[in-house]
Amino acid sequence: MSSQHSSAGERHRLEGPRNHYITYIISIVLTILAFAAVLYGGLDKAFLLWFLVGLAIVQCVVQLAYWMHMKDKGHLFPIIGIIFGFIVALLAMAAAVYWTWW
Repeated sequence: MSSQHSSAGERHRLEGPRNHYITYIISIVLTILAFAAVLYGGLDKAFLLWFLVGLAIVQCVVQLAYWMHMKDKGHLFPIIGIIFGFIVALLAMAAAVYWTWW
């Protein structure tokens, strides 16, 4: 029991601050990229939209994996709930588009 408990404690202690700093820097870089892309203004609107959506998805994955610790064991049900909520949101948007355009 103690060897298993201490290895988990060491793992969290060793990965915590370093991963938080790296994740924080990644979040800042992604935010700067999004701001710079909009500020530049010379980009095609369709490309800009998909670029910003892509950056947002990467930002969400980074935030969930490292700040919310979804990469650790024991988070299967929250991940399933997030995926289910994402599917429901997509279906609701598709229904709204279908309802208003047809």
